[in-house]
Amino acid sequence: MLSHADTQALLLTLRLAAVTTAILLVLATPAAWWLARTRSRWQAPVSALVALPLVLPPTVLGFYLLVAMGPHGPVGALTTRLGLGLLPFTFGGLVVASVVYSLPFVVQPLQNAFAAVGQGQLDAAATLRAAPLDTFLNVVLPLARPGYLTAGVLGFAHTVGEFGVVLMIGGNIPGATRVASVQIYDHVEALEYAQAHGLAACLVVFSFVILLLLYGSRHVRAVRP
Repeated sequence: MLSHADTQALLLTLRLAAVTTAILLVLATPAAWWLARTRSRWQAPVSALVALPLVLPPTVLGFYLLVAMGPHGPVGALTTRLGLGLLPFTFGGLVVASVVYSLPFVVQPLQNAFAAVGQGQLDAAATLRAAPLDTFLNVVLPLARPGYLTAGVLGFAHTVGEFGVVLMIGGNIPGATRVASVQIYDHVEALEYAQAHGLAACLVVFSFVILLLLYGSRHVRAVRP
C-alpha cells in the first residue's frame, strides 16, 4: 500500500508532467516547424542547443538553471521585478526546469513529423490561396498528428522519470516539490525498501502502459489499409 506521502508525491509528479507537456507542445511547435523547414546556417547550432539536455548530466543542467533562477541570475532578477519571486524550490521552478530538460523529447518528434509533410501538399494549399496559418492548421497539423502523439507521450513520460534536475531545482519539500523519484530516493536512503518497491513498481507499470499505448498506436497505423 502507498502511504499518504507516496500518493502525494505521485500526484504531484503527474501534475508536473501534465503541465510541462502542455507547455512544451505549445513552445515546441514553432521551434520544430522552423527547424524542419529552414535553410538558415543557424539550424545546426539551434538543433544542438535543443538537444543539449540529452547529453548533459542532469546535475549540470540543474546547477546552471539554479544559478540562472537564483537571486543573482538573469531569470531570478526578471521574476523578482515582475513580482513573481524566486523560482527555485517552488512548483513553478520545477515546471521551468522540466520544460528545459524534456524539450528535445518533444521538439525532435515534431520536427520529424513536420519534415515528412510533402512540399507538394503545401504548394497545393498555396495554389488554392490558403493563408500560411490556414495551411498550417488545416494541412500540416492533421498530417503531423502522429508526431504530436509521440511528442506528448515522450515528454510526459520523461518528466515523470526526472530526478537530478528536479532535486537540484525543487529540493525535497513535501507536498510542494517532492516528486515520486525523490520520494523513492528518500525511502531507499532510510532503508525502507518495501515502500520504495511499492512506489517504484507504480512508476514501472505506468511507464510500460504509456509506451505500450504509443507503440500499439503505431502498429495500428502501420497495418491500417
